[in-house]
Amino acid sequence: MPSRVLADDERLPGVREDADGFSLLAPDGTGYRAELISGVLSPENPALARAIGGRRVVAFTGPTVGGLYGEALRRYLEANLAPGTWTLHTVPTGERNKTLAAAERVCALAKADGLDRHGVMLALGGGIVADVVGFAASMYARGIRHVRINTTLVGQVDVGVGVKTGVNALHTKNMFGAYHPSHASLSDPAFLATLPVREVRCGLAEIVKMAVILDEELFTTLERYPDAFRATGVPTPPEVETYVLRTSMRLMMEELCPNLREKDLARLVDFGHTFSPVIETAGDHRLEHGEAVAVDMALSACLALRLGLVDEESCDRIIGLLARIGLPVIDPDTCTPELMDRALRESWERRGRRLHLVVPTAVGKAVFVDELSDVPGPVLRDALDDLARRAARSGAGEVRG
Repeated sequence: MPSRVLADDERLPGVREDADGFSLLAPDGTGYRAELISGVLSPENPALARAIGGRRVVAFTGPTVGGLYGEALRRYLEANLAPGTWTLHTVPTGERNKTLAAAERVCALAKADGLDRHGVMLALGGGIVADVVGFAASMYARGIRHVRINTTLVGQVDVGVGVKTGVNALHTKNMFGAYHPSHASLSDPAFLATLPVREVRCGLAEIVKMAVILDEELFTTLERYPDAFRATGVPTPPEVETYVLRTSMRLMMEELCPNLREKDLARLVDFGHTFSPVIETAGDHRLEHGEAVAVDMALSACLALRLGLVDEESCDRIIGLLARIGLPVIDPDTCTPELMDRALRESWERRGRRLHLVVPTAVGKAVFVDELSDVPGPVLRDALDDLARRAARSGAGEVRG
């Protein structure tokens, strides 16, 4: 088949949207796609087979997703790949299993199955499976292709549209990792129907993040439909859920594109990701990642209010939306002045000794607080006290199942 001639705008860095998803071309020449594909595991759907490209495949999934969709993936691979060219493994999931040993185990299974340098690692699942398998693929034989099938809301709007892979190590979240774009990232909205409510809320936290920093219209839509992607409360029209999904994916990719490998450590998409690593690890991962991000966003909004950077109404709207979605906005065990000060210092060290704390200035706009000295101890304590009062008023402080 002759290759298609690229249009002039396709040769320019940026993010382009089409009916099936989004294409990204970064200024450094890195390009990849994130696609929304209905019926991705239907044997008649060519998308996954096209991504595999006739190569040998070693696929990985977690116990829960494997129980739901493992057989469908087997039927797809049997129908579309030659016998003996693929295998499927179930690996443990959860933050405690997001380790260097887990990535090494993925590599060991791939090697035992005869995966060569032209092969493909396939991850079917949420963000943890994608991170571990993606990191393994970045190391295996100095880097091979990997394909993601994203089954969670977090995977579809966050992990699945970026290039980062990684595992937790040295008591630090995502301490080891690599920038390794997937060869294909396929998301089917139908997967979301089987997600536990708690997992949907975690995905919504990442969507709220993008809305707060970049898009008031998206935020307003979430205010109107806080039960999106769940069969509870006010029914959400399918076209609204499509709008929320596609807008979130586009905003994330547009924000990542000019700084794909984080040469600049000041990133708006780090909103909610300054305090949350310590909230997660100090709490022994009692809170899911999205829940910790929600607490971080609420605290950052209160800090912005104390620093005179945002008004009371905007702060109320941000915390109010998180509470209406059912996300926690405070975690009393970890939201202490000592631990949150530690979180600031660890972020400052990780970001090249600049704080780069993202705080809202309005719904849809945000700025950076760059120096540790800009967040003195008394201001942090006042913000924590303010957050505790607001959480008590809203009734949002406990993790809901």
